[in-house]
Amino acid sequence: MIRLENVSKSYDDGESLAVKDVSLDVEQGEVVALIGESGCGKSTLLKMVNRLVSPTEGAVFVDGRDVANSDPVALRRNMGYVFQDIPHYTVAENVAAVPHLLGWDAGEIDSRVGEILDLVGLPVSEYGSRAPAELSGGQQQRVGVARALAARPDVVLMDEPFGALDPITRASIQDEFDRIQSDLNLTVLMVTHDMTEAMLLADRVAVMKAGEINQVGAPGELLQDPANEYVESLVGIPKERADRLEALIDDAVPCA
Repeated sequence: MIRLENVSKSYDDGESLAVKDVSLDVEQGEVVALIGESGCGKSTLLKMVNRLVSPTEGAVFVDGRDVANSDPVALRRNMGYVFQDIPHYTVAENVAAVPHLLGWDAGEIDSRVGEILDLVGLPVSEYGSRAPAELSGGQQQRVGVARALAARPDVVLMDEPFGALDPITRASIQDEFDRIQSDLNLTVLMVTHDMTEAMLLADRVAVMKAGEINQVGAPGELLQDPANEYVESLVGIPKERADRLEALIDDAVPCA
C-alpha cells in the first residue's frame, strides 16, 4: 500500500541529509511505527507520504501510484492524518471538513459525522456542537482520529498523536485506536517517541537514527535479535521499566 524507495531529504542543498536512502514498505492493513530520538527524520519520512515534504531523491508510492504525480491537495484529502492538535471548529465541523472538501452531499456528511463520532465514543448529539476548548485532552484526540477517518481513507498517517496525553488517557485512546484499526483494516504509518506504544500498537517497528533505518521488524524480532546496540537500547526500555516496576511491587509486598 505504501512504498518508499531509496528516499533522501536535504533541507540545505545537500550539505546534510535529514533522511538518508530509506526504503520501507507498509502492507495493506498493517501498522508500522517509526521510532527514534528527536531529529532522526521520522516526521520528515512520514510527511513524504502525503507530500507535505518532497524527497530530494527517491520515490514514494501509495497504492502503486507515485505520489509525485498526484495533486497534493487531492492526495491529502484521500488520506487520513492524525496529529496532536485539532482546528478550532466544533467537533462536528472538524469531522465534516474533509468530506465537505470532497464534495459529499449534506445528508451523507451528516450521516458519516454521526457514524464516526459514535465509533470513537463521542455521540454527535452530546459532543457535535462543542468547541475543542470544551473537551478533555483525550476527547480532543478522539476527534482527531474521527476527523482522519471521516472520508473512509485506506491509509492513515499518525504523527505523535497521543504524545501530550496523561498515561491513563493515552492507554485508553491507544486501545480504542487499536480496535478501530483492526475493525476497518486500516494501513497505518505512525511516528512515536514511545517504544512501548510502538511495540503494543504496531505490527512492525522501524528504528531510525540520524536519518537512516537501523532495523525493521516485528516487536518480538527486535527484542530477540536487535541489529545493533542502539536498537537494543531502545527495545530494552519497556522491559527495563517492567522489571523495575516488578521489583517495586515485590518490595511493597509485606513478608509473610
